[in-house]
Amino acid sequence: MNTVTAPNLSAPAIRLHANDNVVIARIDLAQGTPVSEEQLTCLNRIPAGHKVAARAIAKGDPILKYNTVIGFASNDIAPGTLLHRLNMEFREFDRDYAYAREYQPTIFLPEAERAQFMGIVRSDGRVATRNYIGIVSTVNCSATVSHRIANWFTPERLAAFPNIDGVAAFTHATGCGMELSGEPMDLLRRTLAGYIRHANLAAVLVIGLGCERNQINTLFQAEALTSGTRLIPFIMQDAGGTRQTIEAGIAAIQELLPQANAVQRVPVSASHISVGLQCGGSDSFSSITANPALGAAMDILVRHGGTAILSETPEIYGVEHTLTRRAVSREVGEKLIDRIRWWKDVYAVGRDVQINGIVSPGNQAGGLANILEKSLGSAMKGGSSGLMAVYQYAELVKEKGFVFMDTPGFDPVSATGQIAGGANVVCFTTGRGSAFGCKPSPSIKLATNTPMYNKLIEDMDINCGEILDGTASLQQMGEKIFQLILDTCSGKATKSEAFGLGDHEFVPWQIGITG
Repeated sequence: MNTVTAPNLSAPAIRLHANDNVVIARIDLAQGTPVSEEQLTCLNRIPAGHKVAARAIAKGDPILKYNTVIGFASNDIAPGTLLHRLNMEFREFDRDYAYAREYQPTIFLPEAERAQFMGIVRSDGRVATRNYIGIVSTVNCSATVSHRIANWFTPERLAAFPNIDGVAAFTHATGCGMELSGEPMDLLRRTLAGYIRHANLAAVLVIGLGCERNQINTLFQAEALTSGTRLIPFIMQDAGGTRQTIEAGIAAIQELLPQANAVQRVPVSASHISVGLQCGGSDSFSSITANPALGAAMDILVRHGGTAILSETPEIYGVEHTLTRRAVSREVGEKLIDRIRWWKDVYAVGRDVQINGIVSPGNQAGGLANILEKSLGSAMKGGSSGLMAVYQYAELVKEKGFVFMDTPGFDPVSATGQIAGGANVVCFTTGRGSAFGCKPSPSIKLATNTPMYNKLIEDMDINCGEILDGTASLQQMGEKIFQLILDTCSGKATKSEAFGLGDHEFVPWQIGITG
């Protein structure tokens, strides 16, 4: 995006690139406030984080932020005018995908110099950051039973098993009344299997009703799963119904507890870390503080051999050409564009969703005019290394480095896909204040601005607003985030874990009809 390397973040209005025709208010600017650096006077009140025209912009001209198109003037705009969705037009424009033209191979650190964390090594060599026992429902009809079993295992009842982080139920609203075959069922089974296999689950119960379309035996066959001492299926209609299945499930987990507890953390390479990148409740500061700082942390992680998973396909729309340019190959870049075209030409046609222009009321209140501007910040979470692979939703991520997974922008659905793909930690940036948490992978929340961080300090793990405050540089914040990732993967509890969040954030993507 050819960003300025060191914008003046202490100025009342921040210029992000010399070519930009807007600047960003760092603080609230009253009507009539002079902005001497830009030789203009505010014609309107400019709330913090919002855009002000830095020069005259003619109707139809592109609006540039970070020297990237984020919309077009819907009327003539005078210098000093507040820019928002009512005087900015969202429309399609041509982009040069320049496949792989700017790809640069990552220079990895030698293995002896790579950072380490205290991980749990499974028998197959995979490394866990948490140690849960999971209960996976095949269908909504077994959801209550699954939660009743999980809820029986209170902290008091697990006190004798200090190496177990909890018993977690993963339930959902589908599994029947859907297409018996095809991509919707394949996607659901892929997601369930991704959790069943996840390194952070020491053992799993799978619970079905018995007559649902997503049968346990068909799920196991389709996903090459084999029942055993660590994967135990239950069918309610065969087990005697609700009460007897709950009792049998509790008894099975009681037998599993000693073995699941018999683990210890040992030093392992940061190359075993796979980060799901999320943003929610974004604001205009997201692209100035938290998202690029997280991107800096991901560049560090990638050099240490780890994996960064960018997702939320609607939230890279408009800047996808910045990713295809650094793809490792034309094939990888085209795979990304294929997913964008599916969203635009098939899935979201005629729908009032953000990929077609309008972002949420919270995003708008935070200074984001449309999806182009939101995507500009969202894509920054991935850092600057080469795009190594593009995955379908919930597909197992095998490639190291920076990769992309096709998911919706809705955070619980997106993170569910990333975790099913193997993410063992999630980093979540927010400007408005998201309280998201998930299991079995911990969620680290990064605030974009200090006022929100102070207001929601019990929910936020890091204040990236320090970058705006002048107390930390972008690179320093990236290093701080990387260190917190190492500490979290070593067992340090995040704010969302302290609250016990994650019991209801397993949300597989439903793309089919309900029949």
